[in-house]
Amino acid sequence: MRIAELYERGRPVFSFEFFPPKTDGGVRQLFRTLDDLRRLEPDFVSVTYPLDRSRRHMTVEIVSRIQREIGIEAMAHLTCVDASRDELRDALKWLDAEGIENVLALRGDPPSEQETAIPRGEWFPHASDLAEYIRQRFGFCIGGAAHPEKHPEAPDFETDLENLRRKVQAGCTFLITQLFFTNSDYFELVERARALEIEVPIVPGIMPVTSVSGIKRMAKLNGSAMPKDFLAELERVQDDELSVEELGVAYARSQCRELLEKGAPGIHFYTLNRSPATRKVLSYLRGEACTR
Repeated sequence: MRIAELYERGRPVFSFEFFPPKTDGGVRQLFRTLDDLRRLEPDFVSVTYPLDRSRRHMTVEIVSRIQREIGIEAMAHLTCVDASRDELRDALKWLDAEGIENVLALRGDPPSEQETAIPRGEWFPHASDLAEYIRQRFGFCIGGAAHPEKHPEAPDFETDLENLRRKVQAGCTFLITQLFFTNSDYFELVERARALEIEVPIVPGIMPVTSVSGIKRMAKLNGSAMPKDFLAELERVQDDELSVEELGVAYARSQCRELLEKGAPGIHFYTLNRSPATRKVLSYLRGEACTR
């Protein structure tokens, strides 16, 4: 099913994001996680596209297995940096042959000149270029990324929003945000986008905290500011894994509840290939929905 159609149903859409593990044991653990989360009936899951070129085939293999063996709608991420047009064309053909209907078109983080295997002139320079290529040559439903706190490389919000509009004009029919911790940043993004007549669903991306060092690293990587009070609470119990997870789950539940109450079309969970924290948050949200 095309993911854009899920957001037309008038109820919250819940989705999970995973990454291709580096080992066979990691793949087995991933599918155990998926089995745990399947009971919560997610609307779809997505699988990222590795920086490691030798592992990129795993994105197609995993989304195909998820859809075929588990029966959950699956979406493949594709990034255009350090990826030739031929490589991306072949991946899209493979996805199409496997019956995958949904692709998230991303730029990705450019490698250094020493790390890249392909001359930069052979890449699509922007996610909008990749989205347009997919739209013109294939029949996929295309998603894109959005940044509530502005893309780290954008000089200002106006430039970032213009780039967002360009993605939608190129073919993106829904947008998923990077992780964030302050809901007002998300609502301001939506308000700015609507003022520019960007009308596609803008889905908040949420990562329940399970590790203090891990979330600090992820927040820095994505340009996401952590509220000082929340960070202080986490640091106070950072040596107690259970307490960290309890705080992370409670904060994510509060975030998600407000987001949904104020009109967010759903929640996209960044799982880090683990189920307990995400399962607790979504179980709470499902229970809330049932009591209304």
